[in-house]
Amino acid sequence: MTAAAKKDSFGSVDMLNGPIFRALIIFAIPIFISNVFQQMYNTVDTMIVGHVLGDNSLAAIGSCGAIFDFLVGFAMGLSNGLTIVTARSYGSGDADMVKKSVAGSLIIGLGTSLAMTVIGYFGLYPLLKLLKTPADIIDEAYSYAAVVTLFLMVTFAYNLCSGLMRAIGNSVMPLVFLIVSSVLNILLDLLFIARLDMGVFGAGVATVISQAVSVVLCLVYVFWKVPMLIPSRKHFKMDADMYKDLLGQGYSMMVMNCIVSVGTVILQYGINGMGTLVIAGHTAGRKMYMFFNMPIMAMTVSCSTFVSQNKGANQGKRIIQCLKCSFLFDILCAVVITVFLFFAARPLVALVSGSSEAVVLNNGTLYLQVVGPFYAVLGVLLQSRSSLQGIGQKVLPLISSVIEFIGKIVFVIVFIPRFQYLAVAFCEPVIWCCMAAQLLFCLVRDPYLKEARKMA
Repeated sequence: MTAAAKKDSFGSVDMLNGPIFRALIIFAIPIFISNVFQQMYNTVDTMIVGHVLGDNSLAAIGSCGAIFDFLVGFAMGLSNGLTIVTARSYGSGDADMVKKSVAGSLIIGLGTSLAMTVIGYFGLYPLLKLLKTPADIIDEAYSYAAVVTLFLMVTFAYNLCSGLMRAIGNSVMPLVFLIVSSVLNILLDLLFIARLDMGVFGAGVATVISQAVSVVLCLVYVFWKVPMLIPSRKHFKMDADMYKDLLGQGYSMMVMNCIVSVGTVILQYGINGMGTLVIAGHTAGRKMYMFFNMPIMAMTVSCSTFVSQNKGANQGKRIIQCLKCSFLFDILCAVVITVFLFFAARPLVALVSGSSEAVVLNNGTLYLQVVGPFYAVLGVLLQSRSSLQGIGQKVLPLISSVIEFIGKIVFVIVFIPRFQYLAVAFCEPVIWCCMAAQLLFCLVRDPYLKEARKMA
């Protein structure tokens, strides 16, 4: 462990030495719990809206869900890309480069977030109309999405703070801050929606406030306990190589997430044309899909940090073993989830939606039961992509996003008009198979990993 790392030993996991699967799991557990709480307050938004405000308001949130995912995907992609550089610097043991990467991340990230806020705010309502959002819910949808758009910088700051902590091996403290903000979000939901009658606008305000609290808590902790992440004035001086790496990695992941999200917006276009009840059913099913995806997402973040740190330390053999462990984890998760959803999908959709409409329950159930077996493919896809990014690849992971983008266009134009919601349910699983094949091919052909396999 480096001297810098010893200053923040609480909650930190040593990914450069010792058993690999153990390190991946220990690091992933707090991330998984974080995802549970994050999804919990997202689901509570949905449940409170569905139970208190009804199907129309639930559909309003669902109709702008793809836009919300785009904004969050932008913030997450940019922050995750930037913190990959921090993780590699940490793995190499260079404390000065860690601080430079943090300084550069702040400049690039906050500037980009501000620009996206302006563009997003003025383009939001025309985009909702372009997506054929039903007239009876478009105003509610706009009121929810506008809040998130205006405070996009808060979303980015939240993801950057958490990502920087994880980059140095600490996944525990971001969990602590998230638990506090999740509880706050639930309380604010109940206050704004159930007591103050603020409607779906209140759900958006509650989310922004809770994220802001998490940011403040994380910053206080960093200044108090993690000085290695606090850059001084000299670290803000332009370093051409560092900024080139940050821009390439950050913008590569940002563009990748944005392409994926635009594809999702296009898919939402196809769903919105099916009516309010179909939108509500898909929204409920999608919420539960995100919940069951959390173990795989936690392993993906763990894998990304592991690969980035070990690339910095030039330990290719450990990267190969990491991939094998994570792929096995994905298969086991998919088996358990598929069996569970076979029996529990319909009651879960009813619980989340608060609806008794057959269209809502049938479509949400269909979506979950189709997706279940493909969680294994999704895990392989995500971990392959994050590993390529962790070792420094910027273009190849983008290709997978283009495949997803084109695939969703094809489904919206060709298959959804013919097969209706059945095509929606199969859209992403089919595309995931194509993406995973491309990414596995890239992993096999990567020169650095080829050399690592020879040494393994």
